[in-house]
Amino acid sequence: MSVAPGSNVDAIYKTDALIAEDIEAYLEQHQHKTLLRFITCGSVDDGKSTLIGRLLYDSKMIFEDQLAALEADSKRMGTQGQNIDFALLVDGLAAEREQGITIDVAYRFFATEKRKFIVADTPGHEQYTRNMVTGASTADLAVILIDARKGVLVQTRRHSYLAHLIGIRNIVLAVNKMDLVGYSQEVFEQIVDDYTEFANGIGITDFVAMPISGFKGDNITAASPEMPWYDGPALLPHLEAVEVDTAAMQERPFRMAVQWVNRPNLDFRGFSGLISSGTVKPGDAIRVLPSGKTSTVTRIVSLGGDLDQAVAGQSVTLTFADEIDCSRGDIIAIASDPVQSADQFEATIVWMDEAEMLPGRPYWLKIGAQTVTATVHAPKYQVSVNSMEHLAARTLELNAIGVVTLATDRQIPFEPYNDNRNLGGFILIDKMTNATVAAGMIHFALRRAQNVHWQATDITREHHAGLKNQKPGVVWLTGLSGAGKSTIANLVEKKLARMNRHTFLLDGDNVRHGLNRDLGFTDADRVENIRRVGEVAKLMTDAGLIVITAFISPFRAERKLVRQMVREGEFYEVFIDTSLAEAEARDVKGLYKKARAGQLKNFTGIDSPYEKPEAPELRIDTATMTPEQAADAIVAMLIP
Repeated sequence: MSVAPGSNVDAIYKTDALIAEDIEAYLEQHQHKTLLRFITCGSVDDGKSTLIGRLLYDSKMIFEDQLAALEADSKRMGTQGQNIDFALLVDGLAAEREQGITIDVAYRFFATEKRKFIVADTPGHEQYTRNMVTGASTADLAVILIDARKGVLVQTRRHSYLAHLIGIRNIVLAVNKMDLVGYSQEVFEQIVDDYTEFANGIGITDFVAMPISGFKGDNITAASPEMPWYDGPALLPHLEAVEVDTAAMQERPFRMAVQWVNRPNLDFRGFSGLISSGTVKPGDAIRVLPSGKTSTVTRIVSLGGDLDQAVAGQSVTLTFADEIDCSRGDIIAIASDPVQSADQFEATIVWMDEAEMLPGRPYWLKIGAQTVTATVHAPKYQVSVNSMEHLAARTLELNAIGVVTLATDRQIPFEPYNDNRNLGGFILIDKMTNATVAAGMIHFALRRAQNVHWQATDITREHHAGLKNQKPGVVWLTGLSGAGKSTIANLVEKKLARMNRHTFLLDGDNVRHGLNRDLGFTDADRVENIRRVGEVAKLMTDAGLIVITAFISPFRAERKLVRQMVREGEFYEVFIDTSLAEAEARDVKGLYKKARAGQLKNFTGIDSPYEKPEAPELRIDTATMTPEQAADAIVAMLIP
């Protein structure tokens, strides 16, 4: 259809074209805005959610229907009388609205003409410190709020220390609720002085302090006439202008963790991931860690086509000139300056689980795209957030921060957390519950990890076993105290001795007279007790012996740990199944009586749990079998 120039239809077409051009130009501009991720943190009721709500409101990021719902909710359940309660924009959980607190981490996106933002509203209660750590792990900047009426509190110190520990170098100290102290300059300056003294002690040497009122909007988007004595920036202009340290990461050596091996067809094999530092170009020589294999980059493939160069922060797929072994979790690095690989480290961890840390217990350690088994040793010390003192500790409880050494079951490539957050940060996962129990930051590899090597010997374990004409193994008797483990173990050893088998019996009470005399009966000490015994049993199997053990060993995780120490097919878990009532009725040593009277703490079956084996090699029902019959059954299992 032809359209006459100057007609109404022609004008409509031209208007639509101009609108389309404006939209395209806006989207192009929006796409190239820088992104700032920041968190708000501080103590309870310091006004974190209200501040974020005010930022969303003042940046025109609330739709009309949202505003109407906010006004209705504010009258029904708000905390500001008939005024708008901006906190309700962020606190979405029913429990948060009922109590007027933040529980979970809430993420919100908003944008101005100059920058895009993702803000994480983190909870102030101490019991939700783990949620704060989650929000801070990806942040570039932290807004630490302080209630002008209360000053610097314990959670202010805790969150400041965690923000600095996690590597956030841009800190804004927002002294909130200035309207409730009459916009007093004296109050503001006293709080800044108090915070400066604390901040200098933990290594925060630079921060921006500003007096604000999230509820009234003072110094949020523009300078407030209520505080003419303050000549610094308002909050939003500062957030728009602060420099994000992406350029620095691009200047560092090239590193990329492989997240996916991209194999869409027989003719293409690439390695996909997020570049954590440096730049890469086709022709660059690279090294894959931990294998150490080298090759050359041939292509950099992206969604929009091949690239001539890629930099830190981009997700790309690399192809190599050679067919080398490279899989998920490996690190691709510049060949001339590769990352370290080690299996023992010093690290700071923040414990995030209700159950305390159990030194010696194996956990899953997830670093980047790689998951390995790691054992955490007893803390070197725990950090007091209030005084920054180093406190002696045998374990870590919920929200505790400590420095530990940990060992992985194989070498992993890494960089110190201070150099590269992506390659130095990790989480610990409980193998039984799959719950995330800790977040950690690697300091450095222990020197012994690089200097201590396995010394090969000419006489092998097969030679030792051949001399004894037997297959080595570990017979692990587990069950409640009083179940009859020691009695049955002793009978088994006597029967094997009569068959000219070479054995050794490790009894739970006996090893506590020497090897484990320094251990008590807490959960953490029980874990270490079994770990040590497992290491001894492993050495004895290397000598060709049949090792018989009699230990309560109440936790499945530690029994599994010992199973993994020895060779497959050489571990025999024997469950001496006796009911608690029967074991307590026997009470040969009088231990149950003491435990019931409160004289013996952490006694298995009374105030400490026993986790029954789920799939033992042999179950002995002591209600239907005599000790002799039980011993015969075990010997028959070992030597058919």
